[in-house]
Amino acid sequence: MTKQTERHLPRRSSSSASILASLLAAVMLAAGLAALATPCFADEPPKPDPSGIATGDKTTAVDAAGNPFVVPEPTDKAAPDYAANKKAFDDYQAQAAKEPLAVKLADSVGHVRVATNFAWTLNTGYLVLFMQAGFALLTCGLVRKKNVAHLMMLNFAAYVFAFLAYYAVGYAFQFGAVAINAAPTNLGGIPGLNKFLIGSGQWGFVGGKGFFLVGPAYDSASNCLTLFEVVFMETAGYIIVGAICERISFWAFLLCELFIGAILYPVSGCWTWGGGWLSQVGSTLNLGHGYVDFAGSTVVHAVGGFAAMALAIILGPRLGKYGPGGRIRVFPAHNIVYVVTGTFILLFGWMGFNPGSTLGATDLRISVVAVNTNLAAVAGSAAAMLVWYFLFGKPDITMACNGMLAGLVAITAPCAFVSPTSAVVIGALAGCLVCGGVLFNDRFLKIDDPCGAISVHGYCGWLGAVSVGVFADGAYGAGWNGVGATSYLGRSGLGVTGLLHGDTRQFWCQLMGATLYAAWAFGATYAVFWSVNKVKSMRVAPEVEEEGLDVPEFGMPAYPEDAIAPASY
Repeated sequence: MTKQTERHLPRRSSSSASILASLLAAVMLAAGLAALATPCFADEPPKPDPSGIATGDKTTAVDAAGNPFVVPEPTDKAAPDYAANKKAFDDYQAQAAKEPLAVKLADSVGHVRVATNFAWTLNTGYLVLFMQAGFALLTCGLVRKKNVAHLMMLNFAAYVFAFLAYYAVGYAFQFGAVAINAAPTNLGGIPGLNKFLIGSGQWGFVGGKGFFLVGPAYDSASNCLTLFEVVFMETAGYIIVGAICERISFWAFLLCELFIGAILYPVSGCWTWGGGWLSQVGSTLNLGHGYVDFAGSTVVHAVGGFAAMALAIILGPRLGKYGPGGRIRVFPAHNIVYVVTGTFILLFGWMGFNPGSTLGATDLRISVVAVNTNLAAVAGSAAAMLVWYFLFGKPDITMACNGMLAGLVAITAPCAFVSPTSAVVIGALAGCLVCGGVLFNDRFLKIDDPCGAISVHGYCGWLGAVSVGVFADGAYGAGWNGVGATSYLGRSGLGVTGLLHGDTRQFWCQLMGATLYAAWAFGATYAVFWSVNKVKSMRVAPEVEEEGLDVPEFGMPAYPEDAIAPASY
């Protein structure tokens, strides 16, 4: 190590370390107490299946229409169709007793179906994980050279620390009650995760089982879901990097990631994907199929985008961003190749993000989802190019890339419920919105967002969820959130339906839910980190920001050759 490098190594801050250590200790202690308070799953049926031997049998064998092989035993003797259902059950039992080979064959078919869905879900999860490389290249390409190593460290550390927080408590908060109203049947179901920590029944707010992935969470189906869902949480964690870079200290960033992985993302994720109250308003408040967000326009992207907005406001703009009279200074991207390459990696990863959210290759709607995702991406990029050309006389490649990401974010919620033509319209709207959002933040709100993350993920995430309530055509989602399994709006097998196709209630539900997610992410993040910032500034010292964060924060520049005098070449 050279003397020059050693001189710039960051000094340890005892107050920073103590804050970080305290938060880690608090998270682990809370998780440990919750785990101890949860009854041991081994004492209650059904038992978890970590080996994967029992997961998937005749109960998961279905035909192409989703009709099960096994006839369930009716339990409600007062039901008007009890006699007919009881006869069907008795006939099935008698037939199964006479034809044990058929039952064994059904067991094999059910296991293969679940195994196929496992493989699909895990592989699409790996695609989403690869999006981290795309985010890293995109954000690093958009910032100045003196901060690139810092950006890479933020992207890397986001995965490490947010994952640990999600493992400890986040997964339990999000999916600890998933079996109550939203069991992932494509994966064989997870009946042991069936307890809310806050709330109950159709008014559950936070899951209460599966801390540290023990008990019922130590199960093959649960771990398959864990892998897929943790990379979604990580996406929300990456999003904030683009809005707070070039000025946030490393210790403060780690606090942000722990907060997102342990609390912000999983709590609100439970509301929609964990069987929580927002998914059930279709039944409780007669609001369509309840709140619907297929792959996370709001559950993932708006949460990350509006959390980023709160953090950017707390940190304030970068030095020199606004001159006298509010004059805007543009900091150009230092590497366009990184920006474009990162964007295409993200597009590739999104082929896991959206189609993978079926949690099963046996759901053949995956082909429609994939086409819709790509169409919205190119429509968003085309719209952004044209808007920028109209406004400034030249297209901007960085805005074209942001337009593509905006289209991807906006189609993430409605991708399974709309036609390809609607996907093009949604993508185009997002491409226009992201341009307007960047200009609005820069010129009117004076929020310094170096990578446009607030517009791409926050504003366009909100648009995507509302688009479900406008464009959903009813072709998919019959029985979604327990609504309309047999008929809806007087039609048999009608799925999630939006305003243009006759369901005003779904529109109001989506508008309410999307706005709630924006308010939750912004409000909770602002409250927590405004307080943290009062205790100790989350921002690096002005002289560090002027020099660039690479050497003062981490002791090494991303481009060491830039510091070498020409004579030494």
